Amino acid sequence: MKKFILNLLTVLLAFSLSGYITSYAQYDIGLESVEVPKNRKQTFGKQVIVKSEEKGKTKYTFEDDIIKTTWFVTSSNIYFDLKNKTDHLIKIIWDEAVFVDQNGESHSVMHSGTKYIDRNNPKSPTTIVRNGKISDIVFPSDYVYYQSGKYGGWRELDLIKNYYTTNDPEGDTLVQELAKKEINKTIQVLLPIKIENITNEYIFVFKVKNFKVITRG
Repeated sequence: MKKFILNLLTVLLAFSLSGYITSYAQYDIGLESVEVPKNRKQTFGKQVIVKSEEKGKTKYTFEDDIIKTTWFVTSSNIYFDLKNKTDHLIKIIWDEAVFVDQNGESHSVMHSGTKYIDRNNPKSPTTIVRNGKISDIVFPSDYVYYQSGKYGGWRELDLIKNYYTTNDPEGDTLVQELAKKEINKTIQVLLPIKIENITNEYIFVFKVKNFKVITRG
């Protein structure tokens, strides 16, 4: 995932150094809601969602009596921190985790440390000790593919369509019109959290709230 972001930044920088003008959409993707099993609200306390700004990034934090998670979502990646608030071990069961796209279709996921070539293989759970914390990512496994040829290599699809133009006098307007189509679309992450042999399925729902057009050149 980091490779893709570095490649995109390299391309944008190359356009800039070559005299090209690049316009692209930057989305505000926010945590809209969190769904939990019906009986959990009574067992694990009140749910809280808080929006915050950190070094120019908009992040969203969800918290209950079991976990505290902070999410930063872009058009190409989903980053999160997760803290275990309990006195027990908890596990993220990756083989049961799911990404749901804008069309409601479900996809298995990969996370940090997963090699591209192993993306469809079984994945070991992530264990978080009591009061411990991890940082990780979520990405749909089938959004990764290998492109052959002279300029081939591993590629990743966008989670939200990332429109951009180069050296187009009306680039800003074009990107603006295309990006408007993504407003109010949602993606979801089902994250199974296992504690004391009980798996609780958290469903995090993210919505494209807004966007701005960035122009560099």
